[in-house]
Amino acid sequence: MIRRHLISLAALSTCALMAPAVMAQGKDIKIAHIYSKTGPLEAYGKQTQVGLMMGLNYATGGSMTINGRKIVVIEKDDQGKPDLGKNLLAAAYGDDKVDLAVGPTASPVALAMLPVAEEYKKILLVEPAVADSITGEKWNKYIFRTGRNSSQDAIANAVAVDKDGVSVVTMAQDSAFGRDGVKAFKEALKKSKLVHEEYLPPATTDFTAGAQRMIDKLKGQPGRKIIFIIWAGGNPFKIADMDLKRYGIEIATGGNILPAMVAYKQFPGMEGAAYYYFGMPKNPVNDAMVASHYQQFKAPPDFFTAGGFSAAMAVVTALKKTNGDTNTNKLISTMEGMSFDTPKGKMTFRKEDHQAMQSMYHFKIKVDPAFAWGVPELIREIKPEEMNVPIRNKR
Repeated sequence: MIRRHLISLAALSTCALMAPAVMAQGKDIKIAHIYSKTGPLEAYGKQTQVGLMMGLNYATGGSMTINGRKIVVIEKDDQGKPDLGKNLLAAAYGDDKVDLAVGPTASPVALAMLPVAEEYKKILLVEPAVADSITGEKWNKYIFRTGRNSSQDAIANAVAVDKDGVSVVTMAQDSAFGRDGVKAFKEALKKSKLVHEEYLPPATTDFTAGAQRMIDKLKGQPGRKIIFIIWAGGNPFKIADMDLKRYGIEIATGGNILPAMVAYKQFPGMEGAAYYYFGMPKNPVNDAMVASHYQQFKAPPDFFTAGGFSAAMAVVTALKKTNGDTNTNKLISTMEGMSFDTPKGKMTFRKEDHQAMQSMYHFKIKVDPAFAWGVPELIREIKPEEMNVPIRNKR
Protein backbone atom coordinates (compact mmCIF):
# COMPACT_ATOMS: atom_id res chain seq x y z
CA MET A 1 0.00 0.00 0.00
CA ILE A 2 2.82 2.37 1.04
CA ARG A 3 4.80 1.42 -2.12
CA ARG A 4 1.75 2.15 -4.34
CA HIS A 5 1.30 5.49 -2.55
CA LEU A 6 4.97 6.38 -3.18
CA ILE A 7 4.64 5.46 -6.86
CA SER A 8 1.56 7.69 -7.10
CA LEU A 9 3.46 10.58 -5.48
CA ALA A 10 6.38 10.03 -7.86
CA ALA A 11 4.01 10.03 -10.82
CA LEU A 12 2.38 13.23 -9.59
CA SER A 13 5.71 14.99 -9.14
CA THR A 14 6.79 13.90 -12.64
CA CYS A 15 3.53 15.31 -14.04
CA ALA A 16 4.11 18.54 -12.14
CA LEU A 17 7.58 18.85 -13.65
CA MET A 18 6.29 18.08 -17.13
CA ALA A 19 3.29 20.40 -16.87
CA PRO A 20 5.08 23.67 -17.74
CA ALA A 21 6.66 22.10 -20.84
CA VAL A 22 3.36 20.60 -21.98
CA MET A 23 1.55 23.85 -21.25
CA ALA A 24 4.22 25.83 -23.12
CA GLN A 25 3.82 23.58 -26.12
CA GLY A 26 0.04 23.89 -26.04
CA LYS A 27 -0.03 27.61 -25.26
CA ASP A 28 -1.33 29.82 -28.10
CA ILE A 29 1.10 31.94 -30.10
CA LYS A 30 -0.52 35.36 -29.91
CA ILE A 31 0.10 37.91 -32.66
CA ALA A 32 -1.38 41.41 -32.59
CA HIS A 33 -2.16 42.99 -35.94
CA ILE A 34 -2.52 46.74 -35.47
CA TYR A 35 -3.58 48.46 -38.68
CA SER A 36 -5.87 51.04 -40.28
CA LYS A 37 -9.08 49.05 -40.32
CA THR A 38 -10.73 52.47 -40.69
CA GLY A 39 -9.31 55.89 -41.53
CA PRO A 40 -7.62 57.39 -44.61
CA LEU A 41 -5.59 54.25 -45.41
CA GLU A 42 -8.37 51.74 -44.71
CA ALA A 43 -8.02 50.15 -48.18
CA TYR A 44 -4.33 49.44 -47.52
CA GLY A 45 -4.99 48.07 -44.04
CA LYS A 46 -7.72 45.68 -45.12
CA GLN A 47 -5.52 44.24 -47.86
CA THR A 48 -2.70 43.70 -45.37
CA GLN A 49 -5.04 41.82 -43.03
CA VAL A 50 -6.29 39.55 -45.84
CA GLY A 51 -2.69 38.85 -46.87
CA LEU A 52 -1.53 38.19 -43.32
CA MET A 53 -4.25 35.61 -42.63
CA MET A 54 -3.84 34.00 -46.06
CA GLY A 55 -0.08 33.82 -45.52
CA LEU A 56 -0.31 32.30 -42.04
CA ASN A 57 -2.65 29.66 -43.42
CA TYR A 58 -0.32 28.91 -46.37
CA ALA A 59 2.89 28.87 -44.33
CA THR A 60 1.45 26.43 -41.75
CA GLY A 61 -0.05 24.12 -44.40
CA GLY A 62 -3.56 25.09 -43.35
CA SER A 63 -3.09 24.03 -39.70
CA MET A 64 -2.55 27.52 -38.18
CA THR A 65 -0.24 25.80 -35.68
CA ILE A 66 3.52 25.65 -35.13
CA ASN A 67 5.02 22.85 -33.07
CA GLY A 68 1.63 22.08 -31.54
CA ARG A 69 0.93 25.72 -30.65
CA LYS A 70 -2.09 27.41 -32.20
CA ILE A 71 -1.62 30.83 -33.85
CA VAL A 72 -4.14 33.43 -32.66
CA VAL A 73 -4.29 36.85 -34.34
CA ILE A 74 -5.74 39.74 -32.32
CA GLU A 75 -6.84 42.62 -34.56
CA LYS A 76 -6.77 46.25 -33.43
CA ASP A 77 -7.83 49.36 -35.40
CA ASP A 78 -5.44 52.32 -35.05
CA GLN A 79 -7.61 54.48 -37.38
CA GLY A 80 -4.38 55.99 -38.73
CA LYS A 81 -3.86 57.88 -35.42
CA PRO A 82 -0.35 57.77 -33.86
CA ASP A 83 -1.46 58.11 -30.22
CA LEU A 84 -4.11 55.43 -30.62
CA GLY A 85 -1.64 53.06 -32.32
CA LYS A 86 0.86 53.58 -29.50
CA ASN A 87 -1.78 52.81 -26.82
CA LEU A 88 -3.10 49.78 -28.69
CA LEU A 89 0.37 48.29 -28.96
CA ALA A 90 0.99 48.83 -25.23
CA ALA A 91 -2.34 47.10 -24.50
CA ALA A 92 -1.47 44.23 -26.84
CA TYR A 93 1.89 43.60 -25.16
CA GLY A 94 0.78 44.40 -21.60
CA ASP A 95 -2.83 43.18 -21.35
CA ASP A 96 -3.26 40.68 -24.18
CA LYS A 97 0.25 39.29 -23.57
CA VAL A 98 0.92 38.90 -27.29
CA ASP A 99 4.22 37.35 -28.33
CA LEU A 100 4.80 39.82 -31.15
CA ALA A 101 2.97 42.43 -33.21
CA VAL A 102 2.57 43.20 -36.93
CA GLY A 103 1.70 46.59 -38.45
CA PRO A 104 0.88 49.42 -38.76
CA THR A 105 -0.30 50.89 -42.06
CA ALA A 106 0.86 54.52 -41.71
CA SER A 107 4.41 55.73 -41.04
CA PRO A 108 3.48 58.35 -38.37
CA VAL A 109 1.69 55.58 -36.42
CA ALA A 110 4.71 53.27 -36.75
CA LEU A 111 7.07 55.96 -35.45
CA ALA A 112 4.84 56.42 -32.38
CA MET A 113 4.86 52.65 -31.78
CA LEU A 114 8.62 52.01 -31.95
CA PRO A 115 9.43 53.05 -28.33
CA VAL A 116 6.60 50.81 -27.05
CA ALA A 117 8.24 47.72 -28.57
CA GLU A 118 11.49 48.70 -26.85
CA GLU A 119 9.73 49.33 -23.53
CA TYR A 120 8.03 45.91 -23.53
CA LYS A 121 11.01 44.16 -25.18
CA LYS A 122 8.78 42.56 -27.80
CA ILE A 123 9.11 42.37 -31.59
CA LEU A 124 7.18 44.73 -33.85
CA LEU A 125 7.25 43.54 -37.46
CA VAL A 126 6.51 46.67 -39.48
CA GLU A 127 4.26 46.11 -42.49
CA PRO A 128 3.58 48.16 -44.62
CA ALA A 129 4.69 51.58 -43.19
CA VAL A 130 7.47 52.92 -45.44
CA ALA A 131 9.36 55.86 -43.82
CA ASP A 132 13.14 55.34 -43.77
CA SER A 133 13.33 56.61 -40.18
CA ILE A 134 11.50 53.46 -38.93
CA THR A 135 14.60 51.37 -39.65
CA GLY A 136 16.78 54.51 -39.50
CA GLU A 137 17.33 57.00 -36.70
CA LYS A 138 14.18 55.96 -34.77
CA TRP A 139 14.95 52.22 -34.93
CA ASN A 140 15.57 49.87 -32.00
CA LYS A 141 16.54 46.19 -31.96
CA TYR A 142 12.94 44.97 -31.55
CA ILE A 143 11.94 46.42 -34.93
CA PHE A 144 11.93 44.33 -38.12
CA ARG A 145 10.35 45.38 -41.39
CA THR A 146 9.03 43.27 -44.29
CA GLY A 147 7.58 46.34 -46.03
CA ARG A 148 9.88 48.23 -48.37
CA ASN A 149 11.43 51.46 -47.11
CA SER A 150 11.65 54.93 -48.66
CA SER A 151 15.16 54.26 -49.99
CA GLN A 152 14.19 51.04 -51.75
CA ASP A 153 11.27 52.86 -53.38
CA ALA A 154 13.45 55.82 -54.34
CA ILE A 155 16.43 53.88 -55.71
CA ALA A 156 14.15 51.67 -57.81
CA ASN A 157 12.03 54.57 -59.09
CA ALA A 158 15.09 56.62 -59.98
CA VAL A 159 15.69 54.20 -62.87
CA ALA A 160 12.68 55.74 -64.61
CA VAL A 161 13.54 59.43 -64.24
CA ASP A 162 17.27 59.72 -63.52
CA LYS A 163 18.56 60.65 -66.96
CA ASP A 164 20.65 63.50 -68.37
CA GLY A 165 18.68 66.60 -69.33
CA VAL A 166 15.66 65.76 -67.14
CA SER A 167 14.17 68.31 -64.70
CA VAL A 168 12.18 66.85 -61.81
CA VAL A 169 9.71 68.24 -59.28
CA THR A 170 8.54 66.04 -56.40
CA MET A 171 5.01 66.17 -55.02
CA ALA A 172 4.59 64.49 -51.65
CA GLN A 173 2.49 64.48 -48.52
CA ASP A 174 3.78 66.59 -45.67
CA SER A 175 4.31 63.55 -43.43
CA ALA A 176 7.08 61.15 -42.42
CA PHE A 177 6.18 59.01 -45.44
CA GLY A 178 6.37 61.95 -47.86
CA ARG A 179 9.43 63.71 -46.46
CA ASP A 180 11.49 60.54 -45.99
CA GLY A 181 10.46 59.51 -49.51
CA VAL A 182 11.66 62.78 -51.06
CA LYS A 183 14.90 62.76 -49.04
CA ALA A 184 15.73 59.25 -50.30
CA PHE A 185 14.66 60.11 -53.86
CA LYS A 186 16.96 63.17 -53.89
CA GLU A 187 19.87 60.99 -52.78
CA ALA A 188 19.10 58.45 -55.51
CA LEU A 189 19.18 61.03 -58.34
CA LYS A 190 22.58 61.23 -59.97
CA LYS A 191 21.89 62.75 -63.43
CA SER A 192 18.56 64.57 -63.48
CA LYS A 193 18.04 67.93 -61.80
CA LEU A 194 15.58 68.37 -58.89
CA VAL A 195 14.17 71.89 -59.24
CA HIS A 196 11.44 71.95 -56.58
CA GLU A 197 9.88 69.97 -53.70
CA GLU A 198 6.14 70.41 -53.22
CA TYR A 199 4.64 69.24 -49.90
CA LEU A 200 0.89 69.21 -49.35
CA PRO A 201 -1.30 68.20 -46.38
CA PRO A 202 -1.89 64.41 -46.36
CA ALA A 203 -5.67 64.79 -46.78
CA THR A 204 -5.46 67.22 -49.75
CA THR A 205 -8.25 66.86 -52.31
CA ASP A 206 -7.80 70.14 -54.21
CA PHE A 207 -4.39 70.09 -55.89
CA THR A 208 -4.84 73.26 -57.95
CA ALA A 209 -2.52 75.61 -56.03
CA GLY A 210 0.20 72.97 -55.63
CA ALA A 211 -0.03 71.98 -59.29
CA GLN A 212 0.30 75.61 -60.37
CA ARG A 213 3.45 76.05 -58.28
CA MET A 214 4.96 72.93 -59.86
CA ILE A 215 4.03 74.05 -63.39
CA ASP A 216 5.63 77.44 -62.76
CA LYS A 217 8.86 75.75 -61.61
CA LEU A 218 9.01 73.38 -64.59
CA LYS A 219 7.57 75.18 -67.61
CA GLY A 220 10.70 77.19 -68.40
CA GLN A 221 13.08 74.24 -68.02
CA PRO A 222 14.75 72.72 -71.10
CA GLY A 223 14.50 68.99 -71.93
CA ARG A 224 12.14 66.48 -70.31
CA LYS A 225 10.07 67.71 -67.39
CA ILE A 226 8.66 65.27 -64.82
CA ILE A 227 6.51 65.52 -61.70
CA PHE A 228 7.37 62.57 -59.46
CA ILE A 229 4.54 61.73 -57.05
CA ILE A 230 5.02 60.15 -53.58
CA TRP A 231 1.53 59.79 -52.15
CA ALA A 232 -0.54 57.41 -50.00
CA GLY A 233 -4.34 57.36 -50.38
CA GLY A 234 -6.46 59.95 -52.18
CA ASN A 235 -6.07 60.80 -55.86
CA PRO A 236 -3.05 63.01 -56.54
CA PHE A 237 -3.39 62.31 -60.26
CA LYS A 238 -6.02 65.02 -60.40
CA ILE A 239 -3.10 67.30 -61.24
CA ALA A 240 -3.32 65.86 -64.78
CA ASP A 241 -6.51 67.96 -65.15
CA MET A 242 -4.27 71.04 -65.21
CA ASP A 243 -3.33 70.27 -68.84
CA LEU A 244 0.27 69.37 -68.04
CA LYS A 245 0.85 68.18 -71.62
CA ARG A 246 0.54 71.78 -72.79
CA TYR A 247 3.80 72.49 -70.95
CA GLY A 248 5.40 69.17 -71.94
CA ILE A 249 5.22 67.94 -68.34
CA GLU A 250 5.04 64.20 -67.63
CA ILE A 251 3.98 62.35 -64.48
CA ALA A 252 5.93 59.49 -62.90
CA THR A 253 5.21 57.45 -59.77
CA GLY A 254 5.71 54.03 -58.21
CA GLY A 255 3.28 51.14 -57.79
CA ASN A 256 -0.03 51.36 -55.98
CA ILE A 257 -3.26 49.53 -55.24
CA LEU A 258 -5.34 48.57 -58.28
CA PRO A 259 -8.14 51.14 -57.66
CA ALA A 260 -5.51 53.93 -57.64
CA MET A 261 -3.94 52.52 -60.80
CA VAL A 262 -7.15 53.19 -62.73
CA ALA A 263 -5.75 56.74 -63.03
CA TYR A 264 -2.55 55.29 -64.59
CA LYS A 265 -4.56 54.62 -67.76
CA GLN A 266 -4.16 58.34 -68.54
CA PHE A 267 -0.38 57.85 -68.71
CA PRO A 268 0.48 55.05 -71.16
CA GLY A 269 4.25 54.64 -71.37
CA MET A 270 4.79 55.99 -67.82
CA GLU A 271 7.68 54.22 -66.11
CA GLY A 272 8.18 53.50 -62.43
CA ALA A 273 9.03 50.73 -60.01
CA ALA A 274 6.95 48.72 -57.57
CA TYR A 275 7.58 45.95 -55.07
CA TYR A 276 4.55 44.05 -56.34
CA TYR A 277 1.93 43.61 -59.04
CA PHE A 278 0.27 40.22 -59.16
CA GLY A 279 1.49 39.46 -62.69
CA MET A 280 5.15 40.30 -62.15
CA PRO A 281 6.94 37.99 -59.66
CA LYS A 282 7.34 34.44 -60.94
CA ASN A 283 7.58 32.12 -57.94
CA PRO A 284 5.52 29.32 -56.30
CA VAL A 285 4.44 31.45 -53.30
CA ASN A 286 3.00 34.14 -55.56
CA ASP A 287 1.30 31.52 -57.72
CA ALA A 288 -0.33 30.05 -54.59
CA MET A 289 -1.44 33.47 -53.29
CA VAL A 290 -2.89 34.56 -56.65
CA ALA A 291 -4.81 31.27 -57.03
CA SER A 292 -6.11 31.40 -53.45
CA HIS A 293 -7.16 35.05 -53.76
CA TYR A 294 -9.03 34.44 -57.03
CA GLN A 295 -10.75 31.47 -55.40
CA GLN A 296 -11.85 33.47 -52.34
CA PHE A 297 -12.52 36.90 -53.83
CA LYS A 298 -12.87 36.36 -57.62
CA ALA A 299 -10.21 39.06 -58.06
CA PRO A 300 -6.39 39.25 -58.06
CA PRO A 301 -4.45 40.01 -54.87
CA ASP A 302 -3.32 43.60 -54.54
CA PHE A 303 -0.27 45.62 -53.50
CA PHE A 304 -0.69 45.30 -49.73
CA THR A 305 -2.07 41.75 -49.83
CA ALA A 306 1.44 40.70 -50.86
CA GLY A 307 2.90 42.67 -47.95
CA GLY A 308 0.68 41.01 -45.34
CA PHE A 309 1.43 37.60 -46.84
CA SER A 310 5.18 38.35 -46.69
CA ALA A 311 4.93 39.33 -43.01
CA ALA A 312 3.21 35.99 -42.30
CA MET A 313 5.94 34.09 -44.15
CA ALA A 314 8.60 35.85 -42.05
CA VAL A 315 6.82 35.09 -38.75
CA VAL A 316 6.21 31.41 -39.53
CA THR A 317 9.72 30.87 -40.95
CA ALA A 318 11.22 32.30 -37.73
CA LEU A 319 8.91 30.34 -35.41
CA LYS A 320 9.59 27.09 -37.27
CA LYS A 321 13.32 27.69 -36.80
CA THR A 322 12.81 28.20 -33.04
CA ASN A 323 10.45 25.18 -32.84
CA GLY A 324 7.63 27.45 -31.75
CA ASP A 325 9.66 29.18 -29.04
CA THR A 326 8.47 32.82 -28.81
CA ASN A 327 11.31 34.05 -26.59
CA THR A 328 12.08 37.53 -27.96
CA ASN A 329 15.88 37.30 -27.86
CA LYS A 330 15.80 33.90 -29.53
CA LEU A 331 13.51 35.28 -32.25
CA ILE A 332 15.77 38.31 -32.82
CA SER A 333 18.90 36.18 -33.22
CA THR A 334 16.96 33.82 -35.53
CA MET A 335 15.54 36.62 -37.70
CA GLU A 336 18.76 38.61 -38.12
CA GLY A 337 20.10 37.62 -41.54
CA MET A 338 17.16 35.23 -42.09
CA SER A 339 15.95 34.64 -45.66
CA PHE A 340 12.36 33.65 -46.39
CA ASP A 341 10.18 33.08 -49.45
CA THR A 342 7.35 35.51 -50.21
CA PRO A 343 5.02 36.38 -53.11
CA LYS A 344 7.44 39.24 -53.86
CA GLY A 345 10.38 36.82 -54.14
CA LYS A 346 13.06 35.80 -51.63
CA MET A 347 13.63 38.38 -48.91
CA THR A 348 16.34 38.70 -46.25
CA PHE A 349 16.36 40.67 -43.00
CA ARG A 350 19.54 42.73 -43.00
CA LYS A 351 21.39 42.25 -39.68
CA GLU A 352 22.32 45.92 -39.29
CA ASP A 353 18.80 47.42 -39.28
CA HIS A 354 16.39 44.48 -39.74
CA GLN A 355 15.13 45.93 -43.03
CA ALA A 356 14.04 43.20 -45.46
CA MET A 357 16.12 43.34 -48.62
CA GLN A 358 13.84 42.60 -51.56
CA SER A 359 13.47 42.88 -55.31
CA MET A 360 11.70 45.79 -56.97
CA TYR A 361 10.09 45.65 -60.39
CA HIS A 362 10.73 48.30 -63.08
CA PHE A 363 7.55 48.70 -65.12
CA LYS A 364 6.03 50.62 -68.02
CA ILE A 365 2.30 51.32 -68.09
CA LYS A 366 0.26 49.95 -70.96
CA VAL A 367 -3.47 50.24 -71.56
CA ASP A 368 -5.28 46.93 -71.90
CA PRO A 369 -9.07 47.05 -72.44
CA ALA A 370 -9.39 43.82 -70.42
CA PHE A 371 -8.30 45.66 -67.23
CA ALA A 372 -9.86 48.66 -65.47
CA TRP A 373 -6.41 49.91 -64.44
CA GLY A 374 -3.20 50.86 -66.24
CA VAL A 375 -1.26 47.60 -66.49
CA PRO A 376 2.38 47.73 -65.30
CA GLU A 377 4.29 45.74 -67.89
CA LEU A 378 7.53 44.34 -66.48
CA ILE A 379 10.71 45.83 -67.93
CA ARG A 380 13.00 44.02 -65.49
CA GLU A 381 13.43 42.82 -61.93
CA ILE A 382 15.80 45.00 -59.88
CA LYS A 383 17.52 42.56 -57.51
CA PRO A 384 18.35 43.50 -53.89
CA GLU A 385 22.09 43.30 -54.55
CA GLU A 386 21.73 45.94 -57.31
CA MET A 387 20.33 48.49 -54.86
CA ASN A 388 22.75 50.17 -52.51
CA VAL A 389 20.15 50.78 -49.79
CA PRO A 390 21.72 53.00 -47.10
CA ILE A 391 21.91 51.82 -43.49
CA ARG A 392 20.61 54.81 -41.54
CA ASN A 393 20.28 53.60 -37.95
CA LYS A 394 23.87 54.36 -36.79
CA ARG A 395 23.85 51.01 -34.97
